[in-house]
Amino acid sequence: MTSFAPDSIVLNRKLPLWYQVSQSLRASILGRSPEDPLRLPTEERLAEHYGVSVLTMRQALKELEDEGLISRHRRRGTFIEPDARRATPVRLLGSVDAIVAQQSGMTTELLDHGSVPVPPGLTEYFPDVAEVATYHRLRSDEKTGEPTNHAVNHIRPELAARIDLEDLIRWPMTKVLRDVVGADISRITDTVEARLADPETARLLQVPLLSPILHYTGVTYDTDGRVLDVAVIHYRGDRFSFTVTLEAT
Repeated sequence: MTSFAPDSIVLNRKLPLWYQVSQSLRASILGRSPEDPLRLPTEERLAEHYGVSVLTMRQALKELEDEGLISRHRRRGTFIEPDARRATPVRLLGSVDAIVAQQSGMTTELLDHGSVPVPPGLTEYFPDVAEVATYHRLRSDEKTGEPTNHAVNHIRPELAARIDLEDLIRWPMTKVLRDVVGADISRITDTVEARLADPETARLLQVPLLSPILHYTGVTYDTDGRVLDVAVIHYRGDRFSFTVTLEAT
């Protein structure tokens, strides 16, 4: 049996060490594989791994115990609770239909929408327009109501004029563009980065400040190579993992 191996982090001395350690260990627990063991290393080994004192490590573990992610037993050790949620995979699959299916199955709230100048970081995608339409949406788990991701779509203005806001509550943007607006989508390019939650993202996703999140950028192209949509999505790091499958030919 292999031992549980939490991720290493570079600690910021301006933040409480126990908090940073607890958040790193929390992400490792929730993102573990099903075959990973439930027993954690000793306090001493964890403290050595993170470069903190045993007292700091105990405080971090107490935070996770209070949250119900671990249980601590005298002489037996510390164990991950078997029903602690594992991360939902974010899979990059090979068709638009698969991407639509990936985005489905959540409750969606439209937070805001309107026209804005093309953001500086997106000018390369929209060289021929001065403004784009933006749609801010918050997706939540249908069963628990817990926020899972926050999405901002940047849409070409001529397409936005044909979007019904009610459709954005029912369906993913990819489906709306293809099946309602009639856009001829040829491909979607995805980029995923690991980041820490800023104050606004932490508020929307109901996670602690500087919690790990997945920062996803999806660029949708039509058959002429024009960019139709740039989606920026923040996924909760404790609920999602990132998986890519490559076919060997």
